[in-house]
Amino acid sequence: MSKKYHFWITGCQMNYADARRVATELEKLGYSATGRAEDADVIVLETCTVRQQSEDKAYGKLQNLRPLKEKNPDKKIAVMGCVVGVRGNEHLEQKFPFVDVFMEPSTDGKPLVSLLRQDDDLNLELTETTQRHALMDGEVILPADQRGQLVSAPVSIVYGCSHACTFCIIPQKRGIERSRPIGEIAAEVRSLVAQGVKEVVLLGQIVDRYGYDMGGADSADGPDLADLLRVINGIDGLQRIRFLTSHPNYMTDKILQAVADLPKVMPQIEVPIQAGNDEVLANMKRGYTQAEYRALVERIHNIVPDAAVHCDIIVGFPGETEAQFQDTYDVLADLKLDKVHLARYSPRPGTVSARRMADDVPDAEKRRRFHLIEALQKEVSQERNNRWLGETVEVLVESKHKGSWRGRSPQNKLVFFDDPRELKGELVQVKIEHAGPWSLSGTLVDANVAELEPVETIPLTVL
Repeated sequence: MSKKYHFWITGCQMNYADARRVATELEKLGYSATGRAEDADVIVLETCTVRQQSEDKAYGKLQNLRPLKEKNPDKKIAVMGCVVGVRGNEHLEQKFPFVDVFMEPSTDGKPLVSLLRQDDDLNLELTETTQRHALMDGEVILPADQRGQLVSAPVSIVYGCSHACTFCIIPQKRGIERSRPIGEIAAEVRSLVAQGVKEVVLLGQIVDRYGYDMGGADSADGPDLADLLRVINGIDGLQRIRFLTSHPNYMTDKILQAVADLPKVMPQIEVPIQAGNDEVLANMKRGYTQAEYRALVERIHNIVPDAAVHCDIIVGFPGETEAQFQDTYDVLADLKLDKVHLARYSPRPGTVSARRMADDVPDAEKRRRFHLIEALQKEVSQERNNRWLGETVEVLVESKHKGSWRGRSPQNKLVFFDDPRELKGELVQVKIEHAGPWSLSGTLVDANVAELEPVETIPLTVL
């Protein structure tokens, strides 16, 4: 009987990309996915610690798994991700002694694979084919239920971060910045495309610093993000490329020109400002001013006129006054960005801001500021989405939602439409007839397209 694995994943897209690497190794060993932890021989928790709530959620899930382990001691439990981090996990081993293995973020799963290889039953199941798969470095094997079904897939290109904003725990949890070789990334993308993936999202904590640790950007000795985009753009069968998240200091004209020139790279730029006041930005150690950010947005629209710009905002950072918050509000009101990811500041133990800055903005005030920007952005998003009324946009169809198809435009606008055919993974043209602040909807234009054939994929044998 085939052995089963189960993943519980929380956090950012990077976590989903990391989890897929481990799932690939389990698939190579002959395991198959199950949606129920109770039915799994191996349970893997991919965790997040960007906020205390995320960390508490992971600990609660672990405690819920304890009875399963006590009932079946042979069941293996693994924990990976930012809760584990790169600086040791002795406290976790003491707190959760029933966990079999702890793995750092961006792991390839080798600690878990080594543990499983000690299982005599598994060794009996390792046929010649699965042994061969186990030795194939870089090959991605999606779970059986995702092959030919997964439309968009995250692909990590930069691990860790060396920038160290004062509020951020990521450098401590994921380690220093490390870029993957272009050939390795391209091989992963080709493997994903062979299994039906149509879009990849290239990920990094600071994605536009790709290659800096290999001599890129400031030197002719190595590649940068623009070089990588050109390589990935040339992969047959791939339809769309996105990348996130960028940092204002490293968003070069070369990268923007690549977005403008390469047909598969979507005109969507994720570039956080975090705050609109220079003193707050300095306290955050962001390395730019609000005027420089405004100039960057202007530069983006000059080089990529149809680009959608998304940003992140933290309200209630230590010491943020009402006047400083108003600066942030005014910047967003002026720039009218397509999307804003909002967060209320919460101190993370070990960060500079938690050690040296008093969390002196009351929670009620943080919530008030949050809701003010939330209301502003709703108006801005509605205004920007109204521009698409009557326009025909290209949509990559992702899934069904309440009976309607849902997909995304090049600018990453969520688009809904109705059609009786099987259109998952297809590029279609939709005329926009309704615009809300968070989504668009319309009618399929290419209604006379011939019946669509099932997506042909390259078979990957997993026993």
